[in-house]
Amino acid sequence: MTGHEERSSIGSGVQLPGEEPVCHQSSPQRQDRVARAGRSRKPLRKTIAKIGLYAAVIAICVYSFFPIYWMVISSVRPMERLFLDASLVFWPPDFASYTSLFQQTNYLVNFMNSVLMAVGTIAISLILSAFIAYGATRLRFRGKTTLVASMLFAYMFPPLMLAIPMAAAFRWAGLTDSLWGLLIAHLAISLPLAVWLLWGFFKAMPFDLEEAAMVDGCSQFEAFVKVVLPLSAPGLITVGIFSFLLSWADYVFALILIMGDQHKTLPVALASLLGAHDLRWGEVLAGASLIALPLFVIFVFCYRYFVAGLSAGALKG
Repeated sequence: MTGHEERSSIGSGVQLPGEEPVCHQSSPQRQDRVARAGRSRKPLRKTIAKIGLYAAVIAICVYSFFPIYWMVISSVRPMERLFLDASLVFWPPDFASYTSLFQQTNYLVNFMNSVLMAVGTIAISLILSAFIAYGATRLRFRGKTTLVASMLFAYMFPPLMLAIPMAAAFRWAGLTDSLWGLLIAHLAISLPLAVWLLWGFFKAMPFDLEEAAMVDGCSQFEAFVKVVLPLSAPGLITVGIFSFLLSWADYVFALILIMGDQHKTLPVALASLLGAHDLRWGEVLAGASLIALPLFVIFVFCYRYFVAGLSAGALKG
């Protein structure tokens, strides 16, 4: 056998006469090693994925909440060190800005105006939206789906497009510079969304529950009050939170419809502290911190109901 033939025989795996058998690694052993290597990589990949997810969540939280933290911590700095001290922790706190806010402005009056608007918007939105959504799901008439969709379509317009014609209509009706006019404006932006959310709840709720209550002697209104509304509690809480947010944080309608200082709400009154020659940043930061405080308290105690009601209404609708 020539050298070329010998190399060919060895390369092809053919055993030559008088040659020791070559032990090759079996295919099951190789597959087992590959499987063990793959299993060892999976925990590492999961760990890296979890670290990346947690890092992204932390980055989003810092990006979202750091401006609020900076606003609160800056509101308790002395005025002379407001733009000189950039430390993230300040101690002891100085509440001079809060004292000046209450003594030199109408903050308490503006606070009560905002509270009245928010409470009135919540109450009226809950009552009207519950009746409208229930009637749209239980009564049979043509165009009810179009009616609900048109109300949501009206919510899509920017507030400024609604505020200008509302100001002209309120001037004709004598509601200019009136809290009643501002309440109607807040209902115009909160009621369509409230109806749409509750419509999803009532539409998915079986009518058999109301029929069973009416068989027991309840009228349809009593079945609505005693059966439907308690089962729709997450949706009602969601509507109340949305109505509060839209009314509490409104700036455009209050700016255009309210003229006098005694009727201003908190966002407009706070913006008026920033004059052309007098920038009262300490009072502005203190007032903004107090405006954010009710929102923080509401979400701490009601965020579970809020998320549950929002997701359930969206899925049921």
